[in-house]
Amino acid sequence: MAVTSIRERAPEQARVDVRVVDSDIHPVPRKGEWIEYLPEPHRSTFWTRRRVGDTINYDAPDYAHAMAMRLDTFPEDGGFPGSDPELAFRQVIMQAGSDIGILEPGGRSQIVPEHTQAGRIATNHWQANHWLDSKSNWHERWRGSICVAIEDTAGAVKEIEYWAGHPFMSQVLIHAEPRPAWGDPQYDPIWEAATRHNLPVACHLGRGYFETMPMPAVGFPSYNHDFMVSYSLLAVNQVMSLIFDGTFERFPTLQIILVEHAYSWILPLMWRMDAIYEQRKHDLPDIHRKPSEYVYDNLWFTTQPLDYPDDRRELSKTLEWMQADRLLLFSSDYPHWTFDDPKWLIRQIPEQLRDRIMYQNGINVYHLPTTVPALEGQTRVH
Repeated sequence: MAVTSIRERAPEQARVDVRVVDSDIHPVPRKGEWIEYLPEPHRSTFWTRRRVGDTINYDAPDYAHAMAMRLDTFPEDGGFPGSDPELAFRQVIMQAGSDIGILEPGGRSQIVPEHTQAGRIATNHWQANHWLDSKSNWHERWRGSICVAIEDTAGAVKEIEYWAGHPFMSQVLIHAEPRPAWGDPQYDPIWEAATRHNLPVACHLGRGYFETMPMPAVGFPSYNHDFMVSYSLLAVNQVMSLIFDGTFERFPTLQIILVEHAYSWILPLMWRMDAIYEQRKHDLPDIHRKPSEYVYDNLWFTTQPLDYPDDRRELSKTLEWMQADRLLLFSSDYPHWTFDDPKWLIRQIPEQLRDRIMYQNGINVYHLPTTVPALEGQTRVH
């Protein structure tokens, strides 16, 4: 895109090395801020008449009134957590010590793909004008996501092409709900556009028309505790589809990031896929390597939610066994109550894995600078 909204930056200043890349920060529009960016006819029809419902109670334990958010993230003006870029900057960058934050805007999927895509278009323009502009991103610490509805392939490609030249858009963001699974060739134009522009594709956990997960045999969960335990199931299916349906053979440089889908399950899944592959190679003529090799070359996972056994040595062993330095990206999940402070999380990771997980993988996957402008008073994570 031709960028006209990014004004001149401040004069060159001292810079510091990037030591924390936070791959999951949730910005939210202020009231009335988002609707103006919806394209017509969607703004005047569907999106002004829709009613939002949710079958899953997503409140924080003992803080039902907080709506799953940290109590201190509510802005003083009465807005919703994540709606104030300056408050987020103070809490995520200055206090917690992250150096670069990847914005993961939410967005509910609808039955009609065009309605979903219209919402994503509005989110992209809102994000660029309210978080990535020179007023809110004067410090150059925010990086945005090109939000697309994967079920509308042509519309998704159009959005990628429009925003790929923006200096602060660092990934494509999709949801994992649509059928068929991602290995189906119908999605190939999206993977082609992303790889051509050297953009990773992140999938954030989200609830929409298809409820975010495969239909369990006993029906959809009704409460957040069920949801939080089972939300890795969809990612398992998508990983198998990408590998066994040959997506990574067709697009060997494609990088997929699974955000908030947990991660420890990938180790036994790799074992199982490799074992099946050895037995069934003759049925998979388009797959030329062990499934685990595609996992290490093409897939990433985020640390939040951190699997945290009572014995921390078990976590260390799991991270070492799965070679987590080749798979994990740090994420805080700000402003949710599940927020993981980087100063806390770094102590849970074996020392030899810390640099890769906390910042080096993020720099490589998102193609980020290795230094950022210095900020007086910022907490530094070591």
